[in-house]
Amino acid sequence: MTVERTSPPTLAGERESLESWLEFHRATLAVKTEGLNDAQLRTASAPPSDLTLFGLVRHMAEVERHWFRRILSDEDAPPLYTTEDDRDKDFDPDPEDTFEEAHATWQAEIARARELAAARTLDDIGAGKHRTGTQFNLRWIYVHMIEEYARHNGHADLVREAIDGVTGD
Repeated sequence: MTVERTSPPTLAGERESLESWLEFHRATLAVKTEGLNDAQLRTASAPPSDLTLFGLVRHMAEVERHWFRRILSDEDAPPLYTTEDDRDKDFDPDPEDTFEEAHATWQAEIARARELAAARTLDDIGAGKHRTGTQFNLRWIYVHMIEEYARHNGHADLVREAIDGVTGD
């Protein structure tokens, strides 16, 4: 499946700009995983780091779930991969875990995030509680998600380049 990635519009309102940049970055991570086999998706590029594209996709599924389902909407949405004992388990798939499952879960979390955000204004304050007790509006969540994806897409670019030389934004 070829991922279609659309550049954000240069003349847009605030919400359209935020949503289009988030969509652009979601698609960018998907592009970084295209055409790779299981071994490549599990390859860490820069020892001692064990960061992989597989782990990044699982991590972003957790991040989407956390900010949109838990913080924005106060849904009962327990972690997908992490545990109290291993808060970084999302980055470390087991041998029996499949990328197909991780990718499908990530896409499902994105779909749910879109649905939940569409029902709110940028100024709406999330119904859930962050562990710090801090409240967040949808605008802040969008900006944070863009930052989270942008940072991890930089990692993904380096990992992908080390795997097969493919680079790009």
